[in-house]
Amino acid sequence: MYAIIDIETTGGSPTLEKITEIAVILHDGEKITGEYSTLVNPERNIPYFITSLTGITNEMVEDAPKFYEVAKKIVELTEGRKFVAHNARFDYSFIRQEFKSLGFNYKRSLLDTVTLSRKLLPGHRSYSLGNICKDLDITINGRHRASGDALATVRLFEILLEKDRELSQAGKGLIRNTRVSKLNPGLDLRKVDEIPEEPGVYYFYNEKGDLIYIGKSRNLQQRVYTHLSNNTTNRSMEMRDHIADISWETTGSELIALLLESAEIKKNKPLYNRAQRRTSFQWGIFMSEDENGYINYRYGPVEIGDSPISVFSTKARARSKLESMIETYKLCQKLCGLYESDGACFHHQVGICLGACCGMEPAEEYNKRAIKPSEDFMFSTMNFFIIDSGRTDEERCAVKIFNGKYYGYGFFNLNDMGFGLSAVHECIRPAKDNKDIQVILKQYLKTNKVERIIEF
Repeated sequence: MYAIIDIETTGGSPTLEKITEIAVILHDGEKITGEYSTLVNPERNIPYFITSLTGITNEMVEDAPKFYEVAKKIVELTEGRKFVAHNARFDYSFIRQEFKSLGFNYKRSLLDTVTLSRKLLPGHRSYSLGNICKDLDITINGRHRASGDALATVRLFEILLEKDRELSQAGKGLIRNTRVSKLNPGLDLRKVDEIPEEPGVYYFYNEKGDLIYIGKSRNLQQRVYTHLSNNTTNRSMEMRDHIADISWETTGSELIALLLESAEIKKNKPLYNRAQRRTSFQWGIFMSEDENGYINYRYGPVEIGDSPISVFSTKARARSKLESMIETYKLCQKLCGLYESDGACFHHQVGICLGACCGMEPAEEYNKRAIKPSEDFMFSTMNFFIIDSGRTDEERCAVKIFNGKYYGYGFFNLNDMGFGLSAVHECIRPAKDNKDIQVILKQYLKTNKVERIIEF
């Protein structure tokens, strides 16, 4: 039983914007069994560019019901059904936020037709609703209106269901849930349903109570369900069959989940973590100074006691980064260990290298450029806190960097901030620094926004 849903909103952020229209189409896996749609008064202005996209104006929603007036209907329509949508996380997050503002915890199992289309209908240039429907000759009557997009999603979903039926005959179906019959009989499914849809770390145990796997996710419930439905490899199915119990710890921030996961894997070394992934970075880039005073770089395997300036999971990534450094900062191939010669490097012969390899460029001048890549691998400041979201609205997490090294993390209440940074310092639980943690922190700060950086 499915509820195919589409919404229109005042913008892209579920915490800041509101729903302006919602459509729910009920489907039994064979045909449509019911439909519901309504405009929704968002109780705020609809931006002009949104009106240009959807055609929904402030005047159209002025007399429409507010979300709390249709909330009961949405609960009743979707109860006991899978929540199906194109880019389901978007629609689901808005609806959950609307219910959260009413003090209600709305939870449904998700099916995303974008993800399913990529797996069941590979090879398309784009999987946006407009483009995939065009490729499949699905007409959308009312693009960027909830009813039109929802009905188009129904037609797409029916194609996916048919494709899934074909794969199910070969034991490779994705949609129809055969998970329960394949799970360990000792696993309490009621406990699985209690797992929150929040960032955190999860733990799998076998029938003896042995910890067999540790993982992290931005959505604990969704990731655990993925494991329990995983039929992709023999090892994945083997692990799934041994999962007799599950525990979890919410972290509020994905960064804390990454740090906790790394520490827990190193501490416990679960069977399936050892078998499925490396728990450390095996290759590094090293910096030194030669007898002529030139800064040298090289890449190679990381041994115990080594101090690379950066570490990588594969040899190829380490070499690629070194090659990028050479190109970006006009470094010498020979002084970076990528060209063996008694004389000048190849780049000098073709006029790219300025001659550090044969003494033509003075060490002092060369080193002004050569030192810059190493600085990229270091924190810009030595002592600071990374502040990010916590496990509740009143809480924040803090990661402490002291003297350029990871010192630990903790959680503090915003109400305690009246005492200055003392509350942040006091909440930190000391933890061990290592190469993996350094990489996690630096990569996260490069690719994700955090709430604040506070220097001290």
